[in-house]
Amino acid sequence: MIRIPENYKPRLSVYETQRAIDYIKRTFQMNLAIELNLRRVSAPLFVREDSGLNDNLSGVERPVGFFVPAVGEEAQVVHSLAKWKRLALKRYEFYVGKGLYTDMNAIRRDEELDNIHSVYVDQWDWEKVIDRSMRTEEYLKTTVKKIVAAIVATNNALRYEFSQLECHIYPEVSFVTSQELEDLYPALTPKERENTYVKEHPTTFLMKIGGKLASGKPHDGRAPDYDDWELNGDLLIWNDVLGQALEISSMGIRVDAESLARQLKLAKCEERMYLPFHRMLLNDELPLTIGGGIGQSRLCMLMMQTAHIGEVQASIWDAATVKACEEAGIMLL
Repeated sequence: MIRIPENYKPRLSVYETQRAIDYIKRTFQMNLAIELNLRRVSAPLFVREDSGLNDNLSGVERPVGFFVPAVGEEAQVVHSLAKWKRLALKRYEFYVGKGLYTDMNAIRRDEELDNIHSVYVDQWDWEKVIDRSMRTEEYLKTTVKKIVAAIVATNNALRYEFSQLECHIYPEVSFVTSQELEDLYPALTPKERENTYVKEHPTTFLMKIGGKLASGKPHDGRAPDYDDWELNGDLLIWNDVLGQALEISSMGIRVDAESLARQLKLAKCEERMYLPFHRMLLNDELPLTIGGGIGQSRLCMLMMQTAHIGEVQASIWDAATVKACEEAGIMLL
């Protein structure tokens, strides 16, 4: 369901919008690569269905699949590259402290469309090799602070280039766990908790997502085979235009053999242990890593102060959304 903020008007023309999108993407990926010591690589749009490499997200999204006659196998458009990146770090012989990043494009056909959700997903996927001593909450927090520093630097540079833009992103990060959030606001839904907390703490990293809370329910769904649920989280930044918390990144220290086995059991997905990727992980044949995804269009709409994600990316929309945007003078790309 689309929502048009009262008295909303785009700050940039259509031409300036394209310039600003290009500026943000070029500048941010350079800043991110410097902060996290990353190297750009090429990545697949689809993977074999039986590889176990596709991200299952929260477990209900259906991947877009198709048969490849020349190969004789089914392929799936990636939901994300969470698992592929880890395998790539091994194959490309990356060392501890060095990582990769890439453009990830996906189709999520079951997505409910609104101001910040689209069928088309574009993000920077990144992954970095670590050693066992770095699988700590402290290292996770340090990495989050570096990502926020890259975001703030990009936003400051953008505002210098486009004086019409006035987005302010707070560099100080508030860290809170999903259980702490439930304890603070037990009567609220998970999204209401996020909005209430982030309004007071404009840059927040919400940690430990995936496992059941004291209420018996998880804060949000997470696949059991990429993030360690005790060492992951979402980066949330307050969006003044929409008056809500905006998730910019989902990330975390990845599962090792022990946490993978535990989480597969909790999620009742133990049959995945026999997939190629999972067998390698359980046999300690893959490097320990930290990684995540950072939404390209989400970051653009935040910095450019747009009300709808369709103002910064080309996708398809339902008739009601198109009509509402036309009446509000919003140009959907």
